[in-house]
Order: sequence, then structure tokens, then C-alpha cells
Amino acid sequence: MSLPEAVDSRLRQAMQRVLLATLPGLLMLMWLYGWGLLLNLLLAISAALAMEALVLRLRRRPVQPSLSDGSALVSATLLALALPPYCPWWLPLSAAASAIFFGKQLFGGVGQNPFNPAMLGYALALLCFPQSMTHWPAPHALDLLGGLQQVLGLDGTPRPDAWAHATALDSLRINQSLTIEELFAGNLAFGHFGGRGVEWVNLGFLAGGLFLLQQRVISWQAPVGMLGALVFISLLCWNGTGSDSHGSPLFHLLSGASMLGAFFIVTEPVSGPKTAKARLLFGIGVGLLTYLIRTWGGYPDGVAFAVLLMNLAVPALERVSVAKHEVRRS
Repeated sequence: MSLPEAVDSRLRQAMQRVLLATLPGLLMLMWLYGWGLLLNLLLAISAALAMEALVLRLRRRPVQPSLSDGSALVSATLLALALPPYCPWWLPLSAAASAIFFGKQLFGGVGQNPFNPAMLGYALALLCFPQSMTHWPAPHALDLLGGLQQVLGLDGTPRPDAWAHATALDSLRINQSLTIEELFAGNLAFGHFGGRGVEWVNLGFLAGGLFLLQQRVISWQAPVGMLGALVFISLLCWNGTGSDSHGSPLFHLLSGASMLGAFFIVTEPVSGPKTAKARLLFGIGVGLLTYLIRTWGGYPDGVAFAVLLMNLAVPALERVSVAKHEVRRS
């Protein structure tokens, strides 16, 4: 086996393990939202593979090797997991196509992207279609037929507001008068510790992330840095159960895309740092920015923007880590 073939084989194996590791969180999302997740996956994967093939043909590059390495499939899957279930059909299509074109192929293809493709596609969709991107359904709200009608726009009458609601992060961010106990008791978006049902989704992605660590597909520095920083700053800014509280560390760990971001997003090897110390600093930066955006920013969950901002800082993090290493050696 030649060196390029060996590299391609290792990449395919890593991508297969990443997809396998998403299964616990994926199953929890399916339990929570039903068929909406599968519809997102089908649309996003189709758009990502089609865009990948189209751009490769226009660039006169071989299509089959790039499609079979699994990188586009993983990016589309992670993006679909982050999108609201039962969003309009064109949203996963446009988000996934944008992720592959702007986040990957525009920079030369696999191994050359400076930004995380899935998070770039998510951020572009959020900036262009904010209303659709923040329209999350209530758990167990729709069956398959109702979901298809919602996705395809075939339902002649608008659905009642009860089928969708604000997420726990959004409800906490805009809260001005209720205590934490009152929020958890009176708002259906809240569960025992975090978002209703989303607690189990985050535990599912945690289980998948531990599998990736055990298989040595990812290293520990970026996940530990992100989760540690998120715990530290949320504990530092936690004001108990008062109405001005920004949530406990456990709430932030088990709400939003915390575990998905920690084990599947910040560990993306191409757009992230290469040295161990830089990966740790990268994760810390993502954790701090995620909390700041969640608490005082304009969006309820800041993982995507935190990752993209830290992608810009990767060259500086690499230089700092290398410089410190050289100083110690001298």
C-alpha cells in the first residue's frame, strides 16, 4: 500500500469511528424529536455529497476518493445534529452545501480548511435565516406525517405555537424575574439539570466522546480545555438560584451543544491546532467564548461562533506553544 493510500485508509477509519460515536447522541435526539432528525440527516448528507462531487468535477479532480474518505459525510452529519428538527427542507440543503463549498472546497479540499466546515455552515444559516434556526420543536411534538408536512411546507394552516418553544438556554438568557426553581418548575424547556431531554442528548454525546478517546481518534486536550473552562467561568459567574443567575456549571454542561462541541467539533484536526498545548488553549478559548455568547450575546448557544473565532486564533496559539517550548529547551 502506497503512502497516500495508507493516509486515505486511516482517514476513512477515523471518520467511520466518529460516525459510530455519534450514535448514542443521535438516538437520544431521535427519542426526543422523532423523525425530524432523520429528515435533517437525509437532506444534509445529500446536499453535502452533491456539492462535493460538483466542485470536484469543476476542479477536474477525481470524485470517488474524496467522496469515499468520509469527511463530507461527517461534516454533514454533525451539521444535521445541530440544526432544529422539522426545519424547512431548504435549510439543511443550503447549510450543508455552504459548509462544503465555503468551509472546505473553497480552500482546496480536505486537509486545507482553516475553519470547521460544519460550524461555518451552521453560522451562515443562523445569520441568514435566524427565525428558522431558532424554531425548535417541543419534545415528542410531531409524528412522521406531521413532520413531513412541516418540513415540506405542505400544511395549509400554521401550527399552533404550542408545538415549538424556546430552548432552556434561551429562556434563561431572557429571564428577568423568575428564580431558577421557578424556571425549572414552570417552563417545559427545563429538565432536571439542564434542557428537558437535552440532558440525555449531551450524555449520549459524552459517551460517544469517551469512545473516541478510548480509540485514540481524538486527544484529550481540547475537550478537557473546553469543558473545564465552561465549568470554571459558569461557577465564577453563578449567582445561586436568584433571578439574575446565569445557570450552574451542570446546567451549562448538559444544555445546548456542549458535549457535541467538546468531543466532535473542537477536536476537528484540520482547523484545530496540532500541538498539545495549543489544543488545550484552543479548548479553553472555546469554552470561555461559549459561555460569554450564551450569557450576554445575541444567540442562545455560542458553540459555533466560539469555534470559528478560535479557528482564527490557531496560528497564534501554535506560535505561542512552540515559542514556550523553545524557551524551555534553551
